Amino acid sequence: MKKLVSLLLSAALMLSLAACGGSSAGSTAASSQAASSEAASSQAASAESTAEPLSTTDPVRIAGLKGPTTMGLVNLLPMEEDGSASLDYDLQLYGTADEIVPLLTKGELDMAAIPANLAATLYQKTQGGIQVMAVNTLGVLYVVEKGDTVHSVADLKGRTILSTGKGTTPEYVLRYILQQNGIDPDQDVTIEFYSEATEVTAQMAVAQDAIAVLPQPYVTSASMQDDTLRVALDLTEEWDKVCDTQLITGVTVVRTEYAQEHPDVVEAFLKDYTASVDAANNDLDGTAALCEEQGVVAKAAIAKAALPNCNIVCVTGDEMQADVAGYLQVLYDADPAAVGGAMPDDAFYWMGA
Repeated sequence: MKKLVSLLLSAALMLSLAACGGSSAGSTAASSQAASSEAASSQAASAESTAEPLSTTDPVRIAGLKGPTTMGLVNLLPMEEDGSASLDYDLQLYGTADEIVPLLTKGELDMAAIPANLAATLYQKTQGGIQVMAVNTLGVLYVVEKGDTVHSVADLKGRTILSTGKGTTPEYVLRYILQQNGIDPDQDVTIEFYSEATEVTAQMAVAQDAIAVLPQPYVTSASMQDDTLRVALDLTEEWDKVCDTQLITGVTVVRTEYAQEHPDVVEAFLKDYTASVDAANNDLDGTAALCEEQGVVAKAAIAKAALPNCNIVCVTGDEMQADVAGYLQVLYDADPAAVGGAMPDDAFYWMGA
């Protein structure tokens, strides 16, 4: 009997140990599965964190002027709507650069398309508060007249010239070309400035024997309204005759503080901007319709006719710096005040994050 009880106890003990062993193995397997699951979750989280979102979800507040500088921006809007843009945009349109400057300096804008020499002046006045990201427009200025009297720069001597852009690209380009052709812009001609190109075209419509310096698309607009108007001189061609640097009308700038806080946003903007400029140069019908819709140009037909002559570009990086620096040097040598009294240093150029 004692032997039987002993055998039964031994059997029970073995069964108990086997059960414990099975439970332990199950726990180990469960723990292993949990660990694997946790590791997978960690890897997934790590992969998600690698694709970091842009540093701001707010719309980029960007301003442009009526005319060619904004014609290169308008395609950002349909890109935003169809989801091909990297960012959301708040595109604001103004008649003069004087309206843009205070908004930019007060931080009410993030970016702006403005004349190149104004960007240099603003850089000096704000102690480096803005940076140039891109050249947006090359030469777009023309001398137009009623009649057939101007065939060279020399023919401008003694004449009254109507112009827009006092203190910006049109004035300094005109003065430089006159000087390089032996004409004193303060003594040998009379230059009358108006705040907007539309005012110049209005004066051309009523003046007799009028001569004006106009940018595209206003040259096209004026010619379509008055068939007696003729393009007398292409100032880009005249510039090239007396200067070996690129003539630059407009640049796109960003507030330095904004660029430092959101370098990824600036990079994304330039990618979108390049696509917008490509569309402006290749999709004339679509861009022209947008220009009318946004008030950049009065009529789509005018915009479509003018776009091929607007020299809209998006030049960035080293090429941008070389072109802008060369152009500003020419203006500085002619009149230091044209670029704010001093040539901007390298920090003036946003070269990437």
